[in-house]
Amino acid sequence: MVLTKDGSVYIKIVYWGMAGSGKTTVLETLYKITKESKRDIEPVEDLKKIEKASGATLYFDRGLFQSTKQKKIYYRVFTVAGQTSFLPLRSKIFQGTDAVILVVDSQTKFLQDNVESLLELKNVAQDKLITEIPVIVMLNKQDLEETIDVEDYELVLEKEKLWLDRKHELYNWNPIIYDTCALYGKDKNIYRSFYECARRTVLYQIYGNGKAPKEGDFSDKGSINKI
Repeated sequence: MVLTKDGSVYIKIVYWGMAGSGKTTVLETLYKITKESKRDIEPVEDLKKIEKASGATLYFDRGLFQSTKQKKIYYRVFTVAGQTSFLPLRSKIFQGTDAVILVVDSQTKFLQDNVESLLELKNVAQDKLITEIPVIVMLNKQDLEETIDVEDYELVLEKEKLWLDRKHELYNWNPIIYDTCALYGKDKNIYRSFYECARRTVLYQIYGNGKAPKEGDFSDKGSINKI
């Protein structure tokens, strides 16, 4: 999070995922949704994309959004290029990240590629996922055949120790897994997943001073779901 002299707050959210998982399409659809209908955020500039002739992300995509309720809160949103050769660039873009939206190509044939992308994210985040960096998961391309479901990916998170037991004090901050379709017009949970990511990030900053707040850090037990 960056706080400027005029009191504006800039929160950095990164869409992470394997090549071809749909990160750019997700960001494009989010832009269209928030530009064309009244939401809690709105774009304040056009998307900036650096792409190959094929349309694949070459370096990164970037967008800037503003809260419509709290005018001094801005969201700097990035996608990362998913190709293996761009690991150094992904690591650089990840610096200063406040929250991550993990975009999973939910076709069963790409399960191992998605796991490798998750492992790389864990390494780059240096054990800060959940504890300091909220995580939202998008099971994208649910409009296609032969896809994994929420329960399948929850098992992946459990194996990688990114799903906490009910007795854990941070259990409420386990990643929310959304079924999604990024295609505009067929879109599903694109705005909802971003909104929950933004909401959690603000809660981390307000109640946890940049970390996942514990239950006792809230003034009342319902606070997590009220903001």
